[in-house]
Amino acid sequence: MHGFWEVLSAVLPVFCLTGIGVLLRQINWLTAEADQTLIRVVVNVLVPCLILDKVVGNPALRDLRNLLIPPLFGFGGICLGLAVAWMLRRVSGAITEPEQRTFAAVNGFQNYGYVPQPIIEQLFPTGTLGVLFLHNLGVDTGMWTLGLITLGHAGFGEWRRLINAPILGVLVAVALNFLFAAPWFPSQLVVAFRFIGTTNQMLGVCAFPLAIVLIGATMAETFEALRGGAGLRLMGVSVLVRCMILPVLMLAAARFIPCSPELQRVLIVEAAMPAAVFPIVMARHYGGDVLTAVRVVVATSVVGLFTIPLWIKIGLYWLGL
Repeated sequence: MHGFWEVLSAVLPVFCLTGIGVLLRQINWLTAEADQTLIRVVVNVLVPCLILDKVVGNPALRDLRNLLIPPLFGFGGICLGLAVAWMLRRVSGAITEPEQRTFAAVNGFQNYGYVPQPIIEQLFPTGTLGVLFLHNLGVDTGMWTLGLITLGHAGFGEWRRLINAPILGVLVAVALNFLFAAPWFPSQLVVAFRFIGTTNQMLGVCAFPLAIVLIGATMAETFEALRGGAGLRLMGVSVLVRCMILPVLMLAAARFIPCSPELQRVLIVEAAMPAAVFPIVMARHYGGDVLTAVRVVVATSVVGLFTIPLWIKIGLYWLGL
């Protein structure tokens, strides 16, 4: 059982990296012009390398339960989040339809990728991180279908966005994981190409630090819009949804729906997460209200500094892990 301070020490580096990103943007060392290039590198190169490093050779992903069930939990968690946020959209203080739809869409998605990765890697065995990548297949599917529908956009027409480097990386890595485990696969071939694995590992470890720094830089651009103290009710209801109601429901699902210990660990961390940052971009491009999205993300992220370690500790205790 992990102690509270051990959990907190795993969470704090994430917020430190975010703060570094904010600082770098404020002093103009990490400019907005550099964001697009760096994001492409993270998404198309570093993240697939990280996935390959953590999936290939992962015995936990030779268990069919960890291949088939995590994506279903990922998609189901998004359905749950969107449903709860949708029911509370009218009492959130959001007035117009775009504001209400954005409130529901942004609160429906927890930060499922770059923030949970370093926490899971520090707290749990290596196999757990591979299960996270399978879980996120379901989340991505929900984002580009139900997420866009919630924003008022015909989301099912965006299925092409599911063909991206991280998802393809998961599929290739799972196939290689089974191939390398086959008794007839020549071990000499694995040794001969070990340098490729070392190079891939070096690239993969860069993925989440750079991604979190970029998240901080992106959030720094939104602070100006929050001045004036407006939207406090919306931010308060967002904290209620994302940092209080949904963690309880997601942890209940992790306890009472049969799943592997690796998936339970993933669900504990996912339940504790604040709202994801990427829906701000979705709101900007698909007819949502950007200011509402910013308020949700900033409020849940600030409160998350205190609630993330608490929910992880509660989840570990409740599930007996």
